[in-house]
Amino acid sequence: MKPPTVGTVNFRRIMDSLKSQLLCPRSMRKAILMLVIMLPAMFSGCFGEDEIVTPEEEVSTYPQPWERSDLTYVDSDVFSRVTVNGSHGIDTVRSVFVDVPTITAADGGAGLTGDAVVHLGLWLPVIEGCDWEASELPEDCLVPVIAEIGPYYNDGDVDALTPADRLGRFLIENYVPHGYGVAQVSVFGTGDSNHCMDLMGTDEQRGIDAAVSWLGSQVWSSGKVGIIGKSYDGSTPWQAATFGNPYLATIVPMSGLIGVHELMWRNGSMEARGMIMHNGVYGSFGVDGDSQDIQNVCEGYAEGYVNGPAAYLLGNMVDYAGNSYWTERSFLDRVVENYKGSVYIIQGMQDWNVDPHMAFPTHQIVADAGIEIKTLAGQWAHDYPDRVSGHSSQSAGRGAEAYPYTLRWDWADEMLYWFDWYLKGEGAAPTLGVEMQDNRGGWRFESSWPSDDTEYLSLEVDSLNPSSSAMIPAATSEIAFSYGPFENDVYIAGMPTIHVSATPHTANSGHIFIEMTDDSGMHLGHAVMDLRFHAGGRDGVEVLPAFSTVVAQMEFMPMDVFLSAGESIQFTVTQTGEDYVPSPGASGDYSINWAASTLTLPIVERTCDDLFQVAMVEYSEGTRIC
Repeated sequence: MKPPTVGTVNFRRIMDSLKSQLLCPRSMRKAILMLVIMLPAMFSGCFGEDEIVTPEEEVSTYPQPWERSDLTYVDSDVFSRVTVNGSHGIDTVRSVFVDVPTITAADGGAGLTGDAVVHLGLWLPVIEGCDWEASELPEDCLVPVIAEIGPYYNDGDVDALTPADRLGRFLIENYVPHGYGVAQVSVFGTGDSNHCMDLMGTDEQRGIDAAVSWLGSQVWSSGKVGIIGKSYDGSTPWQAATFGNPYLATIVPMSGLIGVHELMWRNGSMEARGMIMHNGVYGSFGVDGDSQDIQNVCEGYAEGYVNGPAAYLLGNMVDYAGNSYWTERSFLDRVVENYKGSVYIIQGMQDWNVDPHMAFPTHQIVADAGIEIKTLAGQWAHDYPDRVSGHSSQSAGRGAEAYPYTLRWDWADEMLYWFDWYLKGEGAAPTLGVEMQDNRGGWRFESSWPSDDTEYLSLEVDSLNPSSSAMIPAATSEIAFSYGPFENDVYIAGMPTIHVSATPHTANSGHIFIEMTDDSGMHLGHAVMDLRFHAGGRDGVEVLPAFSTVVAQMEFMPMDVFLSAGESIQFTVTQTGEDYVPSPGASGDYSINWAASTLTLPIVERTCDDLFQVAMVEYSEGTRIC
């Protein structure tokens, strides 16, 4: 197999002859690296110029993902393990309460008594000669901290002083022996943290920022803090990054929310759970019948019960009557403005819970802001890269075709290399870009996604022979059209768009759902829109008059799908689909002018040589995954 390439750039950084050496301890790796660097100078008079290693030929201190296929990892636990165990023991867990003075009486709850605190469990390494209770410590004793922050400790999970199987045990057992501290932090209103359960709101953000400052400013701390977590715990890294806290050096949001509104609405269309998420699900974490319930009587908590249903019933107008609930819970703009660290996004391309539009175009927005960023995107659902139980249970069209190539047993190593560089300044700078897996299982590296060499195929939908030009709100009502067959193997890689010229027959009506499938009916992607939000995004029109024609600028969820030469794609248009629910005012008849409607497909050409194999997975002879 050839190393993966993008354009003329070859990313194979390590000579095959050194692979076995790279499993050695870090000290040996450094010695090997120095030897490799010195060899050209030592023998420069013995070889011709063509055989001399030039300074431009950078040698990495660790194997790149596409160079790990022949490595062996421990796969006997529920999560992956680093290939080189750390040399430190794990100290007894510490229980810590961090004061949050920014919570004042104006915030209600614990602010009324001035004793707002967040609670965390802290694990530190056992390092000879280092007394963590000392008032001063030498530099050799200072350690960076990796934190997971969320609402689940004591609420549906273990307490913050017990390693959690979802991620905590992975962090503690893999990285504390390598000289890292690990913290499990409860957000306000959960676990042993007081104040109100302010669903990703301003109060919660202040509590997270206080925890970061405490972890970065302790005598034993190196001053470098990283945050990692999935789902709700994947929103907290983004929340922390909004402050530009000088201690926060890197974040790893996994299926993480860039905003609460972004989670449950897409182009004005609401997921069915939207009305109860504020705070029907997480509200029970805050009000659970104990003595702290009174502290949840504060503005952020109460607003949650109003804003979900109100946004749905009022047509999803975001900032009505000066309401700032949603904008306070939208993080990306402030991250781009304030954050100075690095970002590693991990995203399941088949995640229905936290859709991949949280990662794309987020990746490129962050990169364009000058922030160092990498993304790992596999064909799994709401899960971790290394969990067999989740990956193996995926259904057809939702990741099953990519299994077992979805499994990344090298993930623990990947995170160690990332943390070593951004929290310790050790190792080598990671290769930034996107590790993308397509829907059939193939892995490749792209410097950006969509790739710079993407070609956009634009088609008038009328030429695809739609079966109807009218949509009625009946359960059986649908419109079908297709494109193909493709002459060559292709990837549809990015966010296809379809601009639909639609005319609602009644005021404010019109809800469109479009599914893309292959010839076999396998799901490839989908798009959804409330016609009042025809321009896309969060801002709709308050009134959409009857018989006024609009162009619905629909965008499909991010997808990376492989189609063989001779295959076609099918489209089905319905009133609604997946778990999207039209607002009461959005259901109604509409007609479509397909001649004025356009489908655009982002297409790249990649071959077998562009794919790489992951470790610990058998690749059968003659498969496309090569």
